[in-house]
Amino acid sequence: MDSIQLNQQAVQAAPAETKKKGITGSTIKIIAIVSMLIDHIGAGILGRLVMTSGYMEAVASSDLNVMMRWLVENGTLYYTYTALRMIGRLGFPIFAFLLVEGFQRTHDVKKYALRLGMFALVSEIPFDLCFNGKVLEFGYQNVFFTLFLGLLTMIAFDWIAKKEWAAGKRLNLVVKIVFSAAALAVGAGVAHFLKTDYAATGVVCIMVLYIFRKKKPLQIAAGCVAFLWEVTAPLAFIPIGFYNGERGLRMKYFFYAFYPVHLFLIWLVTLAMGLGWIAVV
Repeated sequence: MDSIQLNQQAVQAAPAETKKKGITGSTIKIIAIVSMLIDHIGAGILGRLVMTSGYMEAVASSDLNVMMRWLVENGTLYYTYTALRMIGRLGFPIFAFLLVEGFQRTHDVKKYALRLGMFALVSEIPFDLCFNGKVLEFGYQNVFFTLFLGLLTMIAFDWIAKKEWAAGKRLNLVVKIVFSAAALAVGAGVAHFLKTDYAATGVVCIMVLYIFRKKKPLQIAAGCVAFLWEVTAPLAFIPIGFYNGERGLRMKYFFYAFYPVHLFLIWLVTLAMGLGWIAVV
């Protein structure tokens, strides 16, 4: 009887499991998705309206008076378009961060890479329709290709780091640095050659987050510097800073499906507006 009471007291005394403070991976992924949606509405719909409002002709005129007159007449449209694109800059840094997290946590990196590559191919036609007004064109590829190349570069970095290349600690380190630099050059070079969304810069930014992944404050600081070329992009590291390391809602395939589906729906809207075959990139 005494032992039963002791066990009951021990159970009662055990601290309740508490949730970690901060936000989960699914929460910051939703932030990125919403940001991306806003960006693509701006680019795909308002971008077409800007293109058909005489903007290109005003710019081509090289006459400040013509450009100012155009802004007076179309200022609301233009500044709304600009605001949506600025909000959209938060998306890619978060997706780059989540890619690094996913690489570290995945149980099967081959399946991870295959999934990214597959959805890059699936998304290309909706991407081309949404931004180029063509069923398929090869002048500009969707962001899944950039993420895929970033993942392959991380795989190469990880393989290089784990392999012993030379006798002697110092020489081995030098060889690893040289090979890692070569892997980064190849990944960035392929992205540039394929003209993927964010291209070589996107791969480099992904690798910056990967290199500093072991120390969160340094990763955030390095990420802010790496993304300074896009004015509002460093703001993405505010929610990243509150990330608590937990997965949250299981929504892996939701994002994969959302990307091509929302692009196609945006294009359908522009098609209904009679603007579907106009290129905006």
